[in-house]
Amino acid sequence: MLLVDQRGHGRSTRRPDDLSRAAFVGDVVVVMDAFAPGEGCVLVGQSMGAHTAFLASVMQPDRVRSLVMLEGHVAGSDDPEEAAAIGRWFASWPTPFPEDAAARSFLGEDAIVDAWIADLEVTEQGLMPRFDADIVQRTLEAVHESRWPEWEGLKVPTLAKFASQGMFSASAKDELVRRRPSTVRVDLSGGSHDAHLDAFDEWIDVLTRWLN
Repeated sequence: MLLVDQRGHGRSTRRPDDLSRAAFVGDVVVVMDAFAPGEGCVLVGQSMGAHTAFLASVMQPDRVRSLVMLEGHVAGSDDPEEAAAIGRWFASWPTPFPEDAAARSFLGEDAIVDAWIADLEVTEQGLMPRFDADIVQRTLEAVHESRWPEWEGLKVPTLAKFASQGMFSASAKDELVRRRPSTVRVDLSGGSHDAHLDAFDEWIDVLTRWLN
């Protein structure tokens, strides 16, 4: 199993020049070429990572054995304010945080907060995120472009998993399968958009059965 820090995230390049979807897919291909040359891979992603895995499966179908998308979609968004609002939220963080407790006091108790805090970088000034708000916003603007034609032409076996309290409406989930009936859909009994964190056992159980 390989875990990939996507560009603009974690310990990957913080401010890459190219934030196109093709660039993210290219990174996945480089990893596959380096660590699994000639092998069919299973691509697994959550949210934007699911979108990246989906496009990699479209563009490199001979390299992908199957695709697993958790809380991912391809419809995009017609509202440019959606990505901008997320960018403003990240920009509002009062960084640097002096300590973990200060970060948690500001960020709250959602499941994703533990991951954010664990990923904070220790600097001389204090704790800083390993990403920049404007990079996140620009990345999401590309993710929010509709990709229905690519989805409908996808040839790779696909599992789409959704959390009970996730970010997608019932109609959005139904539309994903209606437009590609071969998609296997699983609705988890719990979890938020970050179901890989707050519905971990069920997520892993379904994933394991798919892999087997």
